[in-house]
Amino acid sequence: MNENVGGYDRIGRLVVGAVLLVVGVAGYAGLMRVAVGPVPQALLALVFVLLGAVLLVTGYTRKCPIHRLLGLDTASPRDR
Repeated sequence: MNENVGGYDRIGRLVVGAVLLVVGVAGYAGLMRVAVGPVPQALLALVFVLLGAVLLVTGYTRKCPIHRLLGLDTASPRDR
């Protein structure tokens, strides 16, 4: 799979992914309340951890399967 994540998309994924990962871990540890309505605290914290991890991996590797399926490419030829 070719690199299809670049520039501001990559930076955004790395920043938002790191924030979600920290919030998810803090929520799971009970240091921060992340539960919304009837959704349990631990479940939402794990969702944040998974989303953060996915964003970090796709930002680091510059490869996103969803971008590939949708035909999107934010990487410039200079980024490759």
